[in-house]
Amino acid sequence: MFDPKTNRFPYPSHTDGHYLDVRKDRGIVFDENYPYIDTSRGFRFVDFWVRVLLYAVVMPATYLRLGLKVEGRENLKKHKEVIDKGVISVSNHVHLWDYLAINCAIKPRKPRVLVWQPNINGENGTMMRHVGGIPIPETGHKATKAYLKAVHELLDGGGWLQIYAEGSMWEYYAPIRPFKHGAAYIACENHKPILPMAFSYRKPSWIRRHVFRQIACFTLRIGEPVYPDETLRKRAGQIDLTERCHAEVCRLAGIDPKDNLYAPVFRDSERIDYYTTEYGVG
Repeated sequence: MFDPKTNRFPYPSHTDGHYLDVRKDRGIVFDENYPYIDTSRGFRFVDFWVRVLLYAVVMPATYLRLGLKVEGRENLKKHKEVIDKGVISVSNHVHLWDYLAINCAIKPRKPRVLVWQPNINGENGTMMRHVGGIPIPETGHKATKAYLKAVHELLDGGGWLQIYAEGSMWEYYAPIRPFKHGAAYIACENHKPILPMAFSYRKPSWIRRHVFRQIACFTLRIGEPVYPDETLRKRAGQIDLTERCHAEVCRLAGIDPKDNLYAPVFRDSERIDYYTTEYGVG
């Protein structure tokens, strides 16, 4: 496995921390009345044209920009019957464009993705919504209940939900960070499997390194569904599913789970500097 070992990015002290600034607050209130999945005619009209743009321009650009290779597509065919009944996917979050890479890998399926609330309120929030973004509300129990109801309806209708279980994006980071339990919670509550995927890196060509200053090329590997253990009690089942999915993402990224730097479950986990004492300073 190629490890970029970059210190270009200021990785935060906690493994779920964000380091990109959101420069705008549009003042949207994410409460129980917010349409977490907007089915209005106007929204769907714009969605259609955004999808056309994705296929015609953005997806080809994604392959070129990331040097993207996709492996494991046969698992989508092998488990088509299960996936078409509703599925959750998890992966490491390592690039601004990695959700676009997932769109490339699973097309013509149209995934939705859980997004940090400030990002939807930020300057790119409208486009995030139209490529499938669902904000995770931070405004109380009623809002959370409404958002989970929308997610349930999506999965019950055979939809695809992508969750970045690490909790935030760290560009070009190689170890798989601890997973939060949200993906497992949603999977267990809705009796749906989790499809693990993982981004790993390849050393870029001389032209990519020296002309385009590219740190690494990306490979996305698609695994096989991981199912909740229905015999376990609620909390134990979520932890068990989180641990098994984390192990699968490690393997797909080319890392033996026993050798991964972090424990599988997030417990206020702090960053471990493994390159140099200056690693992550930016």
